[in-house]
Amino acid sequence: MKIFDVKANLGDSDEYILGAEQTGSHACYLIYGTMKPKEKGRDLKPGRGHEELFLAIKGDFLVTGHVTGTIKEGQAMHLIGEETTQLENMTDAEAIYVLAGGHSSGGHH
Repeated sequence: MKIFDVKANLGDSDEYILGAEQTGSHACYLIYGTMKPKEKGRDLKPGRGHEELFLAIKGDFLVTGHVTGTIKEGQAMHLIGEETTQLENMTDAEAIYVLAGGHSSGGHH
């Protein structure tokens, strides 16, 4: 078993992708992301042949675009392919989210 210290690898970036480079597998990936207080304009788009689950870990998010609404801490949404949404941290504190993704049926490349 290999343990990945995702949060520690975030460094100075606002997202860290745990994927094939670390695991050796193209079947799935995980993105750990942070947003500054009231930050807006982060695009979410799985890309052709991919699907992602977005989970709000800390904070509440306004989502606009293909999907529009509020995602509260502990809630999730499903994104497919070219569906694009924009994310906004609605809180006065740092927000944290996780995207877990993989290939759609027939989407492996």
